Amino acid sequence: MSEPIIAVQRVTKQVTDASGTLTILHDIDFVLRPRESVAVVGASGSGKSTLLAIVAGLDLPSSGSVHLLGQDLFAIDEDARAALRARSMGFVFQSFQLLGNLDALENVMLPLELAGRRDARAAATEMLRRVGLGERLRHYPKVLSGGEQQRVALARAFVVRPALLLADEPTGSLDFATGEKVMELMFEMNRELGTTLLLVTHDPAIAARCQRRLQIEAGRIVSDESQVAA
Repeated sequence: MSEPIIAVQRVTKQVTDASGTLTILHDIDFVLRPRESVAVVGASGSGKSTLLAIVAGLDLPSSGSVHLLGQDLFAIDEDARAALRARSMGFVFQSFQLLGNLDALENVMLPLELAGRRDARAAATEMLRRVGLGERLRHYPKVLSGGEQQRVALARAFVVRPALLLADEPTGSLDFATGEKVMELMFEMNRELGTTLLLVTHDPAIAARCQRRLQIEAGRIVSDESQVAA
């Protein structure tokens, strides 16, 4: 069996304020294998987005560990975590997170330039063409539709050919038809590039298209089911 892309072991997250200690995540355990697509589902406030942030190394657990490609994310400093994220992860958010002062091409080039890639322009241009935006390279986010902005975000996430793509409600800001097109593109890229996909969603139809479904309730994984992707 192949080595896991991500191994989450006994992750707990607690926060403390004047009213006491709140446990957001309780002893979370799971692994993601290469090329898997996994949906994280659960009610609002169940801990889904917190879990995604910890898997990304953007938030620290109170206890437990997360290994990305065999590297313990929390045994290294923030600079090393950032470098590992840049090499190995892509991100797609509900709010797109594009830089408004950069056009579509420059947004997609950015992670490649940060990685010192000399072919940043050519690679970014090709990826934007693959997501159907070859005619919109020099357009800024403010003149792009929501679906176009999310396709730019997908191109930016996939252009580094990440081992792992993390998506948090990627269609939450889109209408149904546009959301369907974006998800079809995401799963197509997942298959073509062999990227492992971990996505948080409230949409049962999107969850049904993944190979596995993790159900979270009150910060605990209550089911981890393999399923036939729709």
